[in-house]
Amino acid sequence: MSLKNINTNEKKLDDNDFIVSKTDKRGKIIYCNRIFTLMSGYEASDLIGANHNIIRHPDMPKIAFKMAWDLIQKNKEFFGIIKNISKDGSYYWVFAYITADVDDNGNTISYTSFRRKPPQSAIDIITPLYKRLVDAEKSGGVEASQKLLSDFLVEKKSTYEELIMALQMGAK
Repeated sequence: MSLKNINTNEKKLDDNDFIVSKTDKRGKIIYCNRIFTLMSGYEASDLIGANHNIIRHPDMPKIAFKMAWDLIQKNKEFFGIIKNISKDGSYYWVFAYITADVDDNGNTISYTSFRRKPPQSAIDIITPLYKRLVDAEKSGGVEASQKLLSDFLVEKKSTYEELIMALQMGAK
């Protein structure tokens, strides 16, 4: 996606919508539901086989995805509030839950993500934090972003997961 296509048009999930996708262990999409295709603006045939980062909005800090991969590769769950970009350059916010799919021996075979609409209060709080994290990454890389996030969480006396869950529950 070219940066010139980015626009300020926001799409919103309905309260009862769930986006579901599944990727292989490298992040290539192997399944997507209809709501995913509707929100992303891509046909399923465009998404299947594509890397899931096809919908990564440049306003998202890389540290969020580093944390996601670090957790799910250890068969732990990831929760996050994510800004995605659609094919037409519009954007949409999701509350994401990502988990590893394991076989009977505990070996990861794929990853599944369930996404739903986050509360506006969560978006209002997370947007300026993400801007600060992205700015830190531009000047000091992911390490600078990670330090800023860590300092923020210490100041808030919270873990990342506690922060995200509180935001999803409507905390202000």
